[in-house]
Order: sequence, then structure tokens, then C-alpha cells
Amino acid sequence: MTLAERKLPISLVVITKNEASCLAKCLESANFVSEIVVVDSGSTDETVNIAERFGAKVLHQDWLGFGPQKQFAVNCASYDWVLCLDADEYLSPKLKASLQDLFRDEPTDCAYQFPRCNKFLGRFLRHGEGYPDCCLRLFNRQHAQWSDDLVHEKIIPNTDDFKVGVLRGDLMHESGESLYKYIEKQNTYTSLQANRMFSQGVNVTSLKIILSPFIRFLKYYFLKFGFLDGMSGFVHISIGCFTVFLKYAKLKCLLLDSNRKGDF
Repeated sequence: MTLAERKLPISLVVITKNEASCLAKCLESANFVSEIVVVDSGSTDETVNIAERFGAKVLHQDWLGFGPQKQFAVNCASYDWVLCLDADEYLSPKLKASLQDLFRDEPTDCAYQFPRCNKFLGRFLRHGEGYPDCCLRLFNRQHAQWSDDLVHEKIIPNTDDFKVGVLRGDLMHESGESLYKYIEKQNTYTSLQANRMFSQGVNVTSLKIILSPFIRFLKYYFLKFGFLDGMSGFVHISIGCFTVFLKYAKLKCLLLDSNRKGDF
């Protein structure tokens, strides 16, 4: 059996809801794994059927939030090494080869990260905040887990000697959502972020609300060469700056409302 044909001791883990348009490409790109776990939260399209055609173990779980939902899926895997992908992501040939090479022997680190290349308005971004957008998506679940964050979840270690390696090749992110849907999602995310910061007792000044978007634009459009991505890069970075403004503005509103209630 060649290395390309060998199934590696990895569980591919994907959470889904109505992902029929992109799921097959995601699962096909990781056809070297020994197990596919798909946790669905109520798809009404062909998502479940597509997953089953790829031999996936399909489970239903009502939506818990991004972090808890992904951790639920990780807990359902049979292998300790888990590769966590979103349904609209797929491995580039170079990244796929890097993963296969990694498991020629036992991996020496607890987790591995790699750059993600995001497609926006028809163009894969290679600069600004759209790239390299490094993501930690392969890890041994004995050493780490997903955070409880409802949005912008991350991998958190549970051992002191947690080491992260880096793999070559890009994780391709090719979301098919419209600009309207993208902005709508950012509105939801900023509300969740503001509520989380409020619950943690975070304060925000008016000066930070005003300056943060401008500082972010200077960083990503000029210092990180976002202008090289053309209009797609400009729009992507501009929306990112506006979401920073929204996040802090919503937090400020929550703080003001809380102070008013405290006056009574």
C-alpha cells in the first residue's frame, strides 16, 4: 500500500447545517483519514445524504454554539488525533501531502497549525487580514480541546508541555455566501462578542471605539499589504474594521444600559 492509499489514524470532524453545496469537496480533500464524523444541527438539504455517501458517522445535535458544538463532535470521534474542518474548507494538495508525511512516523507535537487562504468576492486573498490567517485544526484530543466560546472559538491546551507544529500548504476557505449574508453574520458575531465581554466585566472607552477601526485599517491595508488584493481586499478589510467598531459600540450600549438600571 502506498502512502497516498494509506488511511491515517485521524478522525475528520465537521459540524454542519445545510452545507450541501460545499461538503463533498471538504470530505474528498481529506480522503486519507480513517474516520469521518459529521455532527449536523438540523439540515433540510442534502447535507446528511452527502455525508453518508462518504461513509461518515452522522450524528444530530441541536446547536450549542461554535465551541461547544465542535467539542461535542470531537468527543464523538474514535481516534485521538482529530482534524477539524468547516464544511466550506478543503485541503490544498500541498497541505494534504504535508499531513500524510507527518504520519509516516508518530507526530512529535501535540497539535499542528497551517495557513488558511480565504476567498472573498471571487478572489483568494493573499495579504491583509485574509492571509495567512493561521489556524490550529489538527490536534491530539488528549492534550487540547475547543473552548466554550459561542463564536471565535479556539483550541485550548490541557497539558503544560503543549507544543504546536507548523505544516506547509494552505487550508482553502471558499465560502459561497453572499455579501449580504457575510455582513449579516458579522452582525450576529459582534453581538455575541459584546455580550461575552460585558459578562466578563470588560470596559471600553469612547476613544477606543473611535480609534480601533482606523488602527486596524492602517495595519492590514498598508502594513500587511492588503491593497495588493485589489477591491476584494479593500472591502474585506473595511468590513473587518466596521465589525470592530460594532463590537465595541454594542458593548458600550450594554454598559450604559446597565448603569441606567443601577440608578433606580
